[in-house]
Amino acid sequence: MALAQPRPPETQPPVESVREAAPVSARSSYIIGPTYDWAFFLLPPLLALGLGIAISGTHFSDTPVQFFGQEKTWAGLMVGSIIHAHLVAVFFRSHGNPAIFRLHPLRFVLVPVLAWAVIRGSAVVAAAATVLATFWDVWHSGLQTFGLARIYDRNQGNPPAAGRRLDYWLNHLLYVGPILAGATMLDHFSSFESFEAVGMPWLASVPARMTATHRAWTMGVVAVGGTFLVFYVAASVHLLRKGHHLSFHKVFLLVTTGACSIYSWGFNTWGEAFFIMNLLHAIQYLALVWAMEGERLRERLRLKWRGLALALFLGTVLTYGVWAELLDSDLESLWSLTLVVSLLHFWYDGFIWSVARKQV
Repeated sequence: MALAQPRPPETQPPVESVREAAPVSARSSYIIGPTYDWAFFLLPPLLALGLGIAISGTHFSDTPVQFFGQEKTWAGLMVGSIIHAHLVAVFFRSHGNPAIFRLHPLRFVLVPVLAWAVIRGSAVVAAAATVLATFWDVWHSGLQTFGLARIYDRNQGNPPAAGRRLDYWLNHLLYVGPILAGATMLDHFSSFESFEAVGMPWLASVPARMTATHRAWTMGVVAVGGTFLVFYVAASVHLLRKGHHLSFHKVFLLVTTGACSIYSWGFNTWGEAFFIMNLLHAIQYLALVWAMEGERLRERLRLKWRGLALALFLGTVLTYGVWAELLDSDLESLWSLTLVVSLLHFWYDGFIWSVARKQV
């Protein structure tokens, strides 16, 4: 799955570290196994979409409830907690895996402290970090689907580089395009409003300017996206004629995730776009981290049952998730900590998989 030319570290495929390289003929078409893959990698887009539609207009989704002074819906608390839980789960890979930790100790010890100090010490940096986290999350989410899709393609016996760049841009198109062109555009750009409080009105006006030009953005995305999809299909047919093997799992993942993204981000018919898209992404990520670190966690803690390790893993990340979701934003020191966790999740996730891959 690696290209010969330089590339952004976050495009490195995950899960290469799961097992030692095996002959193509002996390699399973799945990443972990049929049941695990279908439950946690392949079906989450459809399951999350179905759940989002099911809760739309219900008390679970619409009725505010008081939680420790915070007014939230049950659906908001659920998905917000899962989002924060999957963000902090990266630390099981960075700080919880000794082989990874010893390779980059400064990144894992010094950078978090410095990042927290800078964000806590500067309102401008805090505002910028909020915007950065919003859009880095969009980029990161597209890359997660890209990584899974490329592994399925490789497991079918295809050369790692074949069609890689096509899949890279397709996944960003399917994730970013509906946001720019669709109903949830303003919700994403509203993070710029935080610059108003730090005396930067030009940046604070970005949401208004995006709204005023939204029609042009929509037409541009449709034109560029439509052209690229035609090119992608033509290039894929060309690869198949040259002997490339079609991966059903890759196609299923891309089609369902892309359709879910377009329908949710683009139209938000049921008003649950953030619930749907963040839920499917978090489930895939938590399942991925558990697959990588579950057995190692059990061995380090000398637990007899793997289920106990799973309970500890989920209990730890979900406890943090609920705490972070219910945290009062006026507690600036703690709020800055949650922002650091978000940014480090995106950054760490970008190079840790590459580090792990080199150990195999």
